Amino acid sequence: MDRAVPARLTSTHWGVFEPVVVDGEVVEVLPFERDPAPSYLGASIRDGMLGDTRVRCPMVSESWLLRSPRRGPGRRGAGRFVQVSWAEALDLVAWELDRVRTCHGNTAIYAGSYGWASAGRFHHAQSQLRRFMNLLGGATTARGAYSFAAAQAVLPHVIGSTDGCVDGHSDWDTIIENTDMVLAFGGLPAKNAQVGSGGFGEHHTPGHLRRVAARGIRVVNVSPLRDDCPEELNAQWVPVVPGSDLALVLALCHTLVVEGLYDRDFTATRCVGFDEFRAYLVGAVDGVSKDARWAGAHTGVGAEDIVALARSLAGGRSMVMMAWALQRGENGESMCWAVVALACLIGQIGLPGGGFGIGYSAVNGPGNGRRRVRWPSLPQGLNPVTESIPVARIADALLDPGGRYEYGGRKHTYPDIRLVYWAGGNPFHHHQDLGRLAEAFQRPETVVVHDLHWTATAKHADIVLPVASALERNDLGASGRDNYLIAMAQALPALASSRTDFDIFTELAGRLGFGDAFTEGRDEKAWLRHLYGRFQESVDFPTPSFSEFWRRGWLSVPDEPADTVLFGQFISDPGGAPLNTPSGRIELFSQTVAGFGYPEIPGRAHWREPTEWLNGPGATTYPLHLISNQPATRLHSQLDAGSVSAAAKIRNREPIRLNPGDASARGISPGDVVLVRNERGSCFAGAVLDDAVRQGVVHLATGAWFDPVDPATAGSPCAHGNPNVLTLDKGTTRLGQAPIAMSCLVEVERFDAEPPAVRAWLPPPPADRGVRLADAIAARLNEGPSRPLTSSTTD
Repeated sequence: MDRAVPARLTSTHWGVFEPVVVDGEVVEVLPFERDPAPSYLGASIRDGMLGDTRVRCPMVSESWLLRSPRRGPGRRGAGRFVQVSWAEALDLVAWELDRVRTCHGNTAIYAGSYGWASAGRFHHAQSQLRRFMNLLGGATTARGAYSFAAAQAVLPHVIGSTDGCVDGHSDWDTIIENTDMVLAFGGLPAKNAQVGSGGFGEHHTPGHLRRVAARGIRVVNVSPLRDDCPEELNAQWVPVVPGSDLALVLALCHTLVVEGLYDRDFTATRCVGFDEFRAYLVGAVDGVSKDARWAGAHTGVGAEDIVALARSLAGGRSMVMMAWALQRGENGESMCWAVVALACLIGQIGLPGGGFGIGYSAVNGPGNGRRRVRWPSLPQGLNPVTESIPVARIADALLDPGGRYEYGGRKHTYPDIRLVYWAGGNPFHHHQDLGRLAEAFQRPETVVVHDLHWTATAKHADIVLPVASALERNDLGASGRDNYLIAMAQALPALASSRTDFDIFTELAGRLGFGDAFTEGRDEKAWLRHLYGRFQESVDFPTPSFSEFWRRGWLSVPDEPADTVLFGQFISDPGGAPLNTPSGRIELFSQTVAGFGYPEIPGRAHWREPTEWLNGPGATTYPLHLISNQPATRLHSQLDAGSVSAAAKIRNREPIRLNPGDASARGISPGDVVLVRNERGSCFAGAVLDDAVRQGVVHLATGAWFDPVDPATAGSPCAHGNPNVLTLDKGTTRLGQAPIAMSCLVEVERFDAEPPAVRAWLPPPPADRGVRLADAIAARLNEGPSRPLTSSTTD
């Protein structure tokens, strides 16, 4: 067979690729010619997007059809599904939306989504969902990100923005040219830098890290995992006790203060609150000096090593980095605050190669120094429902309607959510304590899910609508941290009867009476032309016509000298370029936060022992600390069924890494199936022995599809190895209410019996469509409001 011409480009969250299509099938996936370090995850695109896990037609839960909403649903996640026509499915969804908003108000609808569903700017599931819901009259939504919600909550009080965490990092070129030492809390994991929201044309981080190594910059990796820094960096490994990093930062600050090594002018002229922070460090507040000996007892790092590290920071140009993972632990806001405070005491914020940065190498992009462009995106409009909930508190909201909670200095009330509508993302990956989330998902009257695959979220739905993959539609791909706009031309017809989110919402909007407002008279291609035209109007450089852009497949933004230094302007002219804080300066102590009255974060960085850590009483029963970070073989749970992820599994289960000493004490050998457990749940995994893991720590990456052995039984162990059956569903503090997946203790034991089969990638069992189910569909439609919907379109 002759080799086909590569199809047009597709943009993914792990880079840009060229799928080669022969006789209607993807036979090869080539990396983008301009990408200097393409991700190996491209090898999973074929089976990860197009495999047997796909949802192929609209499906409705049998138990939901046979029960009235007023009686409550059967057990979600354990039932059978019946195939329905698109007309029936859309009629059911439209009736349910209209019934709930009419009977309970729009706050009773939860529009769940997360930004990782598609790299496309138009077919971005969250944007499509929110545009639709806003025109419907609004819905309850989430705020913040699982990745860095604690930082999002605290940094505006400290530095007036989330710069240096989400965007605005000092660029790598400046760091490499000027830095003597990088102190990296959580390391610089190269595996994370192969992915990034929105898609991107070039992977730059691997090249930056190679240049760091070539220049001989000293790198200190503070992490329980030695390989959180690439081997080529020759990093000094400081294997701290997980959850104790904050104690180490405070002790470094204490040493700088008591030895007079801190920058007095910087703390006096660029900061407020130094006196309050100093009083806390030296023990004037609580009688506990946060010195190196105190920190050594918490961290497992020698006091003399802590003092030496502090002196090194003050002895040259130093950059303090922190991984996003560090604030996904209990008291995560204080960890962010303390890192900023440490950089302030060193006094090099705003200087080339100095200061701080949160999230370097967390994804591809931070520190790239690319020109910022406002890429085109689908307008969402305004949500008439003004209240939202913290992203990691969805289980609380479902389990406690009307419950009171505090967040960000205010008191809030959880809405009474009757209908969950999820399009984009997989909460049964992102969320903590999945057994609790599964119970929470029993509470709504109806759950509607758009999905490509039979994920656990789809299996916990009542109505599942199959959506087309990125290879099966046209779109524009772009990322805020990249300088490419990609023409994502459709490579394949939509699989089976799947449709785009846009087509689904267009049909629903028509039924609900606002079809013209939703589409504005445009189909997919017209929207892409329109968005491209808006992009052309917003930039000050020449761009090709849409037709020429689409023919070529991509355009790049002209490079401009960056030399980005975080807060360089503020440091140079604090009066003329103040920060967006009450004082206009960096706030080492915040009167605003202190005024919230939260003892866990009393206006400054504050140490408190985590609920679960190796130095706490819980370690007697569960003596291993679980690290559940971003996997190397997929993006979150995306591509878990792909070849790269599947090849890394052990007997079809997610690998768990143990220190050889911990494994020996438990009689565990490489390749054994083990049971990982704590009081919240349990899962099976395959053992890998690795001395890159600190003793007392185990590493089980996130993203294995949730697969309870018996879905009908609450608390059934996950056969596949999803660590979030084990993690604690509790907020960091009342300031951020962010997730604390990194605060988790477990025990691991060898499983000698035959382990249960893994069924995570299989669709749920089908139900026969009989007269009873047909009658149930008709009855469901008769339960809605008496006002008739707009006539259905044809299938």
